[in-house]
Amino acid sequence: MPNPAPGAQRRLWRLDPRYLAAALVLFLVEVCIALFVHDAWLRPRGGDVLVVIFLYALVRGFRDLPVVPTALGVLAFSFAVEFLQYLHFVDRLGLGRSRVARVVLGSSFEWLDLLCYTLGIVVVLLYEWKRQAPRQQSLPSV
Repeated sequence: MPNPAPGAQRRLWRLDPRYLAAALVLFLVEVCIALFVHDAWLRPRGGDVLVVIFLYALVRGFRDLPVVPTALGVLAFSFAVEFLQYLHFVDRLGLGRSRVARVVLGSSFEWLDLLCYTLGIVVVLLYEWKRQAPRQQSLPSV
């Protein structure tokens, strides 16, 4: 969706089927990784890279927000969840025995996860930059 002209009002709520489809595919991939992959790299690292891309796609599927602030907001949210893991937040909520809570909120802090989230957001920004680049370049008329 092209950016509105300066001074034009931007609709904040809207459904974007492209982002929603991407979010659905990424969610299914994450579920498959959680259920079927038990390795030392893809599950812990690849899943962390993909989760921020999923969250970004989900937000952009419902909200027409600028790319960089949205990406940075998703990154900040992911960092906050990771730091809550450092504080054993799931246990403090009394949900330490809930498998769902431990999977969704996480249960162990790792510095490397912060790097994986950052890498995922870099992938998002590169994708958005490449996607918007052809529209920003115009060929001179002859």
